[in-house]
Amino acid sequence: MRRILFVLFTVISLSASAQTTAPVLKFGFLSYDAILRSMPDYAEVEASMAQLQRQYAAEQKRVEDEFNKKYEEFLDGQRDFPQTILQKRQSELQELLNKNIAFKKESQRLLAEARKEAMVPLQTRMANALAKVGNERGLAFILNTDQNAIPWMNPALGEDVTEAVKAALR
Repeated sequence: MRRILFVLFTVISLSASAQTTAPVLKFGFLSYDAILRSMPDYAEVEASMAQLQRQYAAEQKRVEDEFNKKYEEFLDGQRDFPQTILQKRQSELQELLNKNIAFKKESQRLLAEARKEAMVPLQTRMANALAKVGNERGLAFILNTDQNAIPWMNPALGEDVTEAVKAALR
């Protein structure tokens, strides 16, 4: 019985001392998107992406106009076409339509890929700035509060590092 009490007392003592010596974790929080949008390079990426998107939109408009013109010609002459020419024209229109749809999907994919690639240098700079601020301030981690990812936190236990990260990016 004494042995059990001794073990129990030792365990309680160790757990009590472990609780009093446990390090307090400090954390930071910020809006990643707000900082990203404040970077001068971000405006350049957005302008470049808008230009690329306009180019793809212009090409899509051109091929749509070409399709519409051929379709109108088909409608105007379909009564006079022999069956074989009618089928050939229908086949050409279907092929053109399929190509236009494929181009639209491919251009969307290429735009997304271009955006992703253009953002890599900004994200790398951001990661370096976050590491610098986190290390300088002795933070265990930095939370991103965008899109309600952190519905609640006690701000007294953390630190808003938004301005510090913006300064580190300058």
